[in-house]
Amino acid sequence: QLQLVESGGGLVQPGGSLKLTCAASGFTSIDYTIGWFRQAPGKEREGVSCISSRGDRINYADSVKGRFTISRDNAKNTVSLQMNSLKPEDTAVYYCAFRSGQSWDAGRLQCGTTGAYDAWGQGTQVTVSS
Repeated sequence: QLQLVESGGGLVQPGGSLKLTCAASGFTSIDYTIGWFRQAPGKEREGVSCISSRGDRINYADSVKGRFTISRDNAKNTVSLQMNSLKPEDTAVYYCAFRSGQSWDAGRLQCGTTGAYDAWGQGTQVTVSS
């Protein structure tokens, strides 16, 4: 059974950093995408970043480019999201998600919408506040 578990959320001051980790298990796909999404109160869930199964293709939302870094540890089956220079508008519940297969556009990995993903973690709260 496919299972995703996020960890690492918390309260941080503006300008601070947090690292989220997603532990994935129970999947057999060779080609897949792991995505990070977030949902703020009263807003729709939005994509933040995604990474291919080999870790050689990455994509970021414009709002986090230059501040967030996604990476994977294949030996541990984990995907991490390092978040630096955090802003109050980054406050949200962060989810990781699994998508069987990959979507490409001109050689660039496409994260896709929430409907493209097959399984989700339970989410972890990130609050950026002074």
